[in-house]
Amino acid sequence: MVMQANFAPISGHLSCHSAVKTYNTNLLMIDIFINTFGATFGAVFEILLIAIVAAVLIKKNVITNQHIDALTAITVRLLLPCLIFSNIINNFQPDKLKIWPLIPLGSLAMTAFGLLAGALVFRKTLRQKRYLLAATSLQNAGYLILPLGQLLYPEHFAEFTVYCFIFIIAVTPVLWSLGKYLVSPQKENEKWYRQFLTPPFIASLSAIFIVLTHLKPFVPQIIISPISMLGTATVPIATFILGAILAGVSFDLRHHIFDALGVIFVKLFLTPIFTIAVLYLLGIHQSYPLLAKLFILQSAAAPATALIIQVRHYKGCEKELSSVVLMCYIACIVAIPFWVAAWQVITR
Repeated sequence: MVMQANFAPISGHLSCHSAVKTYNTNLLMIDIFINTFGATFGAVFEILLIAIVAAVLIKKNVITNQHIDALTAITVRLLLPCLIFSNIINNFQPDKLKIWPLIPLGSLAMTAFGLLAGALVFRKTLRQKRYLLAATSLQNAGYLILPLGQLLYPEHFAEFTVYCFIFIIAVTPVLWSLGKYLVSPQKENEKWYRQFLTPPFIASLSAIFIVLTHLKPFVPQIIISPISMLGTATVPIATFILGAILAGVSFDLRHHIFDALGVIFVKLFLTPIFTIAVLYLLGIHQSYPLLAKLFILQSAAAPATALIIQVRHYKGCEKELSSVVLMCYIACIVAIPFWVAAWQVITR
């Protein structure tokens, strides 16, 4: 009887402590969800605002489709290659990050999974709709993820940026080679490998080669500086092009709803599950927690906005792909907060 009397308060204290711990965990998860939701919505809302401005300008004939075509060509052939080249040259330091090869390999694994899962989901219509594979496998790895990282991890944003650029090192060549191949119709008598040799792809490989072969000191700053200057114009112009294209495209969501749901299922559901499983099994979060969070964000990101620029520039299925991408951006407003919160619960 005495022992029971002594243990009862202890049991009650432990139960109360467990309840408080559970309550604090729930509060933390709610806080993570709200902060992530706000950051994601802010990034997507910026695109929405630009789309509205672009729509008004196009409607008033201040900006015409010919202007957008010219801006797209300049961006793809000049500005974006400059941005890619300067970012890799200035930010990629393999000697300071010994595990850096795992980051682009992980990026490629994520892309490969998206391609495989997409091919299975769309196997019956793959020949006619190969552009859907680009949407299931190639995410907005920079323009969406970097603003999110700055808002979510401001005290570690410099480290986050390095991880992100190394991740993009693998994404960019694939996006501007395989991505371009998937969204653009193949021309008659055109060699298949020529579809992969785009200016952004060449810029990526050139910069990576210079860094890995230690030739960077032999590239004078007087060359890198103007390239960097041109590259800084890419983000605002590319965002305006995206808004103009989204505003000018005649969406047909009703006829492409099942394609969009299939892409959402692969890109925003299956891919995050695959990523979480691999990260947890490898224990990446224990040694590099911020790197693991980057992979979670990348896995739940909407398709790359560059796909819309590509499909317009190379005369692909613009209406179809734009409709799918738009629905994915709407869905990722919920998908990103959900998977970040789920990862936080799993790794606590």
